[in-house]
Amino acid sequence: MSVEEPPKIEFPCDYPIKVLGRSCGEFETLIVEVFERHAPGFDQELITVKGSSKGTFTSMTITITATGPEQLKALHEDLMATGIVNMVI
Repeated sequence: MSVEEPPKIEFPCDYPIKVLGRSCGEFETLIVEVFERHAPGFDQELITVKGSSKGTFTSMTITITATGPEQLKALHEDLMATGIVNMVI
């Protein structure tokens, strides 16, 4: 029985990231600020924002040009440190 390795990501590449958190007035602004620190210059026109049906949660999908695993790890850590992010996919 052979186990296939998952596909490797080749950097740099376009990398969509979905962020889910509790809806609050500053959610979108705070998330964009974190992304600007780690991936400046991403196209803000392509950001998608969706609210949950009851308005409790907001999800944002932002595509960046990922430069390496270190960048993605640091971005994830800073997003989770905001205290308003529940999940990063």
